[in-house]
Amino acid sequence: MCFDVLFWKEPPIRDKLRINNRIRVREVRLIDENGNQVGIITTRDALDMAHDRDLDLVEVAPNASPPVCRLMDYGKYRYEQTKKEREARKNQKQVELKEIRMQPRTDTHDLQVKVNNARRFLEEGHKVKFSVRFRGREITHPEIGREMLEQIAEDLRDHGVLEQKPTLEGRAYSLIMAPSPSKTQPAKRSDKPAPPLSSLGDIDFDAEDEDQQAGQAPL
Repeated sequence: MCFDVLFWKEPPIRDKLRINNRIRVREVRLIDENGNQVGIITTRDALDMAHDRDLDLVEVAPNASPPVCRLMDYGKYRYEQTKKEREARKNQKQVELKEIRMQPRTDTHDLQVKVNNARRFLEEGHKVKFSVRFRGREITHPEIGREMLEQIAEDLRDHGVLEQKPTLEGRAYSLIMAPSPSKTQPAKRSDKPAPPLSSLGDIDFDAEDEDQQAGQAPL
């Protein structure tokens, strides 16, 4: 039976591997489907061998002299490669940016709860953005927000690294922490309480507002 490789229907090429009659060199070093060295033979003989075994001739090392080719089921090979890539993407952890919002008036207990949540997010491999939002005259004391963020970063230093230092953005102070590579682990809720936050100097904004109103002359 006469066989002409020019009319051989081949699987679609989805990568840079050259297969079958796209291999233009005169000779190749052939490896069979079982991984055995066949040796250096003409490309035409290698193609005939692939056809006789209902396989494809795939160039796996084009820069070798002569190029190395292997007999394989190329369609099956592509299917397995696609399956592996799909599984790798499925198992790849997606990093999310979790935002935790606070105010200068947030009390110590609430801060500890937020730090616990942040610790859990960091252990799960997520980034955390802390934002201290100012209302009204609170913006006149931005140092309160900066001190809160600096203390939080200190309390979480064993679980994350500082990616963005405390920065004033409009009416909010914010920082971003990224998970520490040595501390990331599968999602698991931590029952360990947060280290106590240092007490920050409280400013009585209500008293300041009353003083300001008292100093205003009636219209």
